[in-house]
Amino acid sequence: QVQLVESGGGLVQAGGSLRLSCAASGIASGINAMGWYRQAPGKQRELVATITSGGSTNYADSVKGRFTISRDNAKNTVYLQMNSLKPDDTTVYYCSCIYTVVVIKKETWGQGTQVTDSS
Repeated sequence: QVQLVESGGGLVQAGGSLRLSCAASGIASGINAMGWYRQAPGKQRELVATITSGGSTNYADSVKGRFTISRDNAKNTVYLQMNSLKPDDTTVYYCSCIYTVVVIKKETWGQGTQVTDSS
């Protein structure tokens, strides 16, 4: 069974930094893309950043220049380095993985990791 486990969330002050990690397991085939999303209470889940297995990246305008997504394909792990954090960045972050089994694309979500304003 495919599983995604996020880690790295915690308390952070405005202007601080955190690094989130997401490790995928149980995937026999190759991963097409992985990404980070976030969702505040009462709001829709929004894209933060994505990265393909080939290294192509995409960022939300609100995080460009502050966040960096990277991956280790051999370990099926994706990272999100978050710098210059703002109050609006403090919410739950979810990891997503898109992979292909034969010719069928599938998507799996992690359970989320909480980024909380310490002030």
